[in-house]
Amino acid sequence: MQLSRNSLSLEYLAAHLKGKVLILGIGNTLKNDDAAGSILASRLKEKLSCLVYDVGASPENYLGKIIKDKPNTIVIVDAVDFGAKPGESAVIEASDIKTTNLFSTHNASISLTINYLLNHFEANIMLLAIQPKDIGFGDKLSPEITETITKLEHWFYETIR
Repeated sequence: MQLSRNSLSLEYLAAHLKGKVLILGIGNTLKNDDAAGSILASRLKEKLSCLVYDVGASPENYLGKIIKDKPNTIVIVDAVDFGAKPGESAVIEASDIKTTNLFSTHNASISLTINYLLNHFEANIMLLAIQPKDIGFGDKLSPEITETITKLEHWFYETIR
């Protein structure tokens, strides 16, 4: 799958982290690499000067809280199969999520979450997708995913102080 025309860089993401920022980590910790977004959010929580929610596999349970917080920018971090090498990441605008063939166990909930939020307030929403290697049942991260989570953790520390 080709994502190059829709995929953006971390520099692009950094330039758009404005106003009240929310990092929303999505992931199922019982499905190996699918836990990536959740694990990154749990590592960043209370260490950044922005809101960070680890919503597990159910972002819909946090919609009321997010609407109450009214962030200007929302970064959704999730394991998404976009045809890249395991551990690669891509930044995708919310408007491109509907028009890009992505495979995630959270596809429906990502789209529904974004649509619901945009119907309740205006926000810049982006997906930080991490290409998983193994989303089978288990609680082990692939080495590539572990390395990517660590790199992204440091990137967020340097970018959002």
